Amino acid sequence: MSAAALSAQDLAEACARSMWADDNATRHLGMELISVSPGAAAIAMIITDDMTNGHGTCHGGFIFTLADSAFAFACNTYNQRAVAQHCSVSFLAPAFKGDKLTATAREVVRRGRSGIYDICIINQNGEQIAEFRGHSRTVKGTHLPE
Repeated sequence: MSAAALSAQDLAEACARSMWADDNATRHLGMELISVSPGAAAIAMIITDDMTNGHGTCHGGFIFTLADSAFAFACNTYNQRAVAQHCSVSFLAPAFKGDKLTATAREVVRRGRSGIYDICIINQNGEQIAEFRGHSRTVKGTHLPE
């Protein structure tokens, strides 16, 4: 079945499966794809000892990576390859070893080749750890045959 024949939800899920198969960084950090839908995705990760810094908290780079992965899965749900053009993160509270962080991405706007996505990162208690904003840009190629 061609990508054009799929519903928007089925297309988003098929694109996510295609990306997941090749996303070594996301998989090897122990991330779990919780959900995906057109323009949205949620990914979770448990903070391990190897992810902590000299303050005994989760290194910000791992929080950024979790948010970036959710961003990537959200902006690639339309069968058009998309990459990050610009990202920023605000760290609001520390995360610790054993915490389960969930990054939930939602599309704010998508127009032409550009998109803006907001990603909220919370811990297992629902406390917000960070806020991330990603600007995407589509590039050549698709995830599935058209």
